[in-house]
Amino acid sequence: MDRRFKITLAIFAVIALVLLWGEHKVHLLGALPWLILLACPLIHIFMHGGHGGHGGHRHQVEQSGKSVERRDD
Repeated sequence: MDRRFKITLAIFAVIALVLLWGEHKVHLLGALPWLILLACPLIHIFMHGGHGGHGGHRHQVEQSGKSVERRDD
């Protein structure tokens, strides 16, 4: 693509975004609390690794030739 075409396309995209923001700002900001609430299950899944990730896990740690069991509580 020509460089002038890319610059023109970028300018039109910025103008379109500014006009859309001005017209729909109230709708987007009004939905923000609901979007935060809808993000909670996703945060739970990704931060905890799904259900079952809450219990203590036992890991084998090798220490000077001996196998030592360690808990992550």
